[in-house]
Amino acid sequence: MITLHPDDQHQRAVAALRRSYAAVPASSPVRLAKRTSNLFRPRAAVGAAGLDVSGLGGVLAIDPDARTAEVQGMCTYERLVAATLAHGLMPLVVPQLRTITLGGAVSGLGIESTSFRHGLPHESVVEMDILTGSGDLVTARPDGENADLYTAFPNSQGSLGYATRLRIELQPIAARVALRNVAFTDLDVLIAAVTEVTATGMWQGRTVDAMDGVVFGPTEGYLVLAALDPATVDPAESASDYTGQAIYYRSIPDRRSDVLTGHDYLWRWDTDWFWCSRAFGVQNRYLRRVWPARYRRSDVYHRLVGLENRYRIAARVDRWRGLPERERVVQDVEIPIEATAGFLRWFLGHVPMTPIWLCPLRLREPDGPGSARRWPLYPLQPGQSYVNIGFWGTVPIGPTARDGDVNRAVERAVSDAGGHKSLYSDAYYDRETFDHLYGGDIYHTVKDRYDPDHRLTDLYTKVVGRR
Repeated sequence: MITLHPDDQHQRAVAALRRSYAAVPASSPVRLAKRTSNLFRPRAAVGAAGLDVSGLGGVLAIDPDARTAEVQGMCTYERLVAATLAHGLMPLVVPQLRTITLGGAVSGLGIESTSFRHGLPHESVVEMDILTGSGDLVTARPDGENADLYTAFPNSQGSLGYATRLRIELQPIAARVALRNVAFTDLDVLIAAVTEVTATGMWQGRTVDAMDGVVFGPTEGYLVLAALDPATVDPAESASDYTGQAIYYRSIPDRRSDVLTGHDYLWRWDTDWFWCSRAFGVQNRYLRRVWPARYRRSDVYHRLVGLENRYRIAARVDRWRGLPERERVVQDVEIPIEATAGFLRWFLGHVPMTPIWLCPLRLREPDGPGSARRWPLYPLQPGQSYVNIGFWGTVPIGPTARDGDVNRAVERAVSDAGGHKSLYSDAYYDRETFDHLYGGDIYHTVKDRYDPDHRLTDLYTKVVGRR
């Protein structure tokens, strides 16, 4: 075990968090005082100071032999990965944006290209300390007296408490990662390939350790198949760099194979926030030359979005130009693999937005088939393969439409396909539908046990509000 952060410092940080929680009046809403956020759902202004999490952003320890890490709840994956890569290791699933925190990925979900093998980030949590709504600090594990909190915490969105410490599993990653970009002109054939890789872990005789993809249109899609084993990389082949002038997603149609450093593979989507940096002109070759590389990252773009939401400068310019108002359509949805091609065709026919990200996943089965754990607040089915479909942008609001119509249509299409959607962005469900999809009675039972006075905003109010 390699200690990176003294335990007494961690205990002082937890004590500071508990004091700040106790200082919040019972009638006041509770929030974290975080510098960054990856949320897109609207949040009401809160006058009271946020909870003090200033000392909870580090890596406590790494055990290279056991392949585990002890991590504080507000530690970003960027900081965690920097520590684990020094030992040739990575978390089982590394969400694609640098400033996502461990606590955020567990209480709010996360996903990435290893999810078809390892599920979602919360599935590799061995145990976690949680400050509950009652003000108690409890340790939650898969079994024992707090097992109900352990299984209900994922997708609780801070409505049950806040993780202060997590022990997670790690896996090896090579210094360089080999990629294959496989092109498809038919969505059904593409999804058939996803099914094969998910079932066998192979494609055309070669091991696949990580898989995601991009759809550019009805007849143009790609799977990016990665191998994390160093033996798969030609020692003579140099690694590509997409942190400068080259743009990663644009390389996929042009290259049948590629090599990235392990570090750059994990953060390949962050530099341009997938493809969303184009909204700020950063993909313009002239602007890109003068836009400092240190500001080409997702948290910077997210802050720019926040400024636009606050001051509406671009919206005012659009009105001045006679352009229609625009609806934000920023969503990640999980669709059963059998319904994925049909959902993609529906989306491409109804929502004018490409590219679209694909990320296959299954609930993790750590002890073989049938050993998957159920997570009631995001009830994916054991043994069922899904594809996460991510689409992020805005669409014009038609003259007879209203803001939210497209998002509501997406929600209906997701439900019709038997899927679920993540809750980091806009949601429009009525409470009955929401409870059916996101835990219902189980959530309320756990809420009453660990937050009996309901000091923390309940899940529905937090993510849907009072629409």
